[in-house]
Amino acid sequence: MKSWKTTLAGIMAFITLAWNQIQFMLDTDPLTNPDWSIIVGGLTVLIGLLFARDNDVDSEAAGAK
Repeated sequence: MKSWKTTLAGIMAFITLAWNQIQFMLDTDPLTNPDWSIIVGGLTVLIGLLFARDNDVDSEAAGAK
C-alpha cells in the first residue's frame, strides 16, 4: 500500500460509478437491467488506479528497478 491515495481513488470511483447499476442487479424487478458499460468502465478505472503510483512515491520506493 505504498500508493494508498490512488488505490482509494480507484475504489471510490468504482463505487460511485457502479452503485446504481449494482442496485439494478439486486432488485427483484425483471424490467430493470444494469448498464454493463458503466460497470466495465468502473472496473477499468479501478484496475488502472490500483496499479498507478502516487506522485510522491519515487521509483525505488515503489519497487521499480
